[in-house]
Amino acid sequence: MIALSLAEVAQAVTGRLDAVEVPVTPVTAVTIDSRAVARGALFVALAGTRVDGHDFAAAAVAAGAVGVLAARPVGVPAVVVDDGDAGVVAALGRLARAVLGRLPGTTVIGITGSSGKTSTKDLLAGMLCRLGPTVAAAGSYNNDLGHPLTVLRAEADTRFLVLECSARGLGHLTRLARIAPPDIAVVLNVGSAHLGEFGSREAIARAKAELVEALPADGLAVLNADDPQVAAMASRTAARVLRVGRSAATDVRADDVVLDAAGRASFTLATAEFAARVQLQLYGEHQVDNALAAAAVALAVGMPATEVASALATAAPVSRWRMEVAERADGVTVVNDAYNANPESMRAALKALAAMSAGGARRTWAVLGAMGELGDAAAAEHDALGRLAVRLNVSRLVAVGPQARLIHAGAALEGSWANESVAVPDAAAALALLRAELEPGDVVLVKASRAAGLERLATALLADWPPTVGLGAAPVGRP
Repeated sequence: MIALSLAEVAQAVTGRLDAVEVPVTPVTAVTIDSRAVARGALFVALAGTRVDGHDFAAAAVAAGAVGVLAARPVGVPAVVVDDGDAGVVAALGRLARAVLGRLPGTTVIGITGSSGKTSTKDLLAGMLCRLGPTVAAAGSYNNDLGHPLTVLRAEADTRFLVLECSARGLGHLTRLARIAPPDIAVVLNVGSAHLGEFGSREAIARAKAELVEALPADGLAVLNADDPQVAAMASRTAARVLRVGRSAATDVRADDVVLDAAGRASFTLATAEFAARVQLQLYGEHQVDNALAAAAVALAVGMPATEVASALATAAPVSRWRMEVAERADGVTVVNDAYNANPESMRAALKALAAMSAGGARRTWAVLGAMGELGDAAAAEHDALGRLAVRLNVSRLVAVGPQARLIHAGAALEGSWANESVAVPDAAAALALLRAELEPGDVVLVKASRAAGLERLATALLADWPPTVGLGAAPVGRP
């Protein structure tokens, strides 16, 4: 982070200093976690559902924090803003905007879409760091807190700032774009994620288009031409548009897509001037679309085409619990894709699982929990998922939890399955079933919306926990 004094912080966020004796002491980092305070940090006090950050202000300062960004005086050096917790969040955004204003040489890249944001962000950041210092969102830092916290990590020499942008309603991306106005906007797809909150796919498309609308005339929009609602966003900006996809009418395209026996895609990366075969190390055909978007940005900022192809071919997974593939000592392969789920990502994961069957030589297990925030579409989408598992010849389906029973019901109606599909009450029951029936060589996909917590099930399978150990422990690596 560019160092700012507490006085400069107060000016940037329209706050007032309280209990500050030395307003010129530099702030060199920002955190919302009092446990992560390092010397020189600004601690942002937020009132959560269980704890209030203001109660930890004194401890944060004792641990080395220069001061606190707070909604009220806290008895230690602080920048105080009005409007309670909402005011603190808004102030954090203003602080990020002020810091970014001091980085005229930084190219800001925003990535949005109903699915694939994190994978594309990871791919792109891994490529751009070859060109210069790059800061990217950690994990899925993509909302009103994660977005400014990522911006604030930028340094004076940061060349690229890669931001993941999420929306749960109209106006959300407009707000994020005010914090970090994008030079390049990437829109991957318009799907069903948060459909229950938006009400329609058309509303989701309008929300995603806000990122494109925020571009300056000399900016760049990278749009997935295979998604009609994304392709239509070209009319929403005066910026240059690069179209990516699998049709000939694109600027960066994928030809001859093939999945190997491990479920990894290879394709020909093609532009008007260049073509090269790329073998991805990532799992699932959907990663081709993410790779195309990342490639288009990299090409646009000056990376040579041969280096783009090379970078894609060597890219490895970065963020946890997203098609994270590991093999046990007994030959069982566990695919932990349990970070989150929506209909599109569920379908992509099931198709990848089917490819990993090695033409039917390996048994495949789909251990699926419920998908959240689908509103009135929830029943139909869960039913359709069970039917797809049958059509893809998944060997066994395990629907975990009461809300996932419709997945099991859809499979039974589609394929007249008997023991191939089962509904279990919880993750512990699913773990017991898998321990009893898994055989060497089996492939197990674990996926659900985050609320289901199935990443713990995948962790337990990989650790080969003894049956006496349950699922109550916190999952390893939870952010």
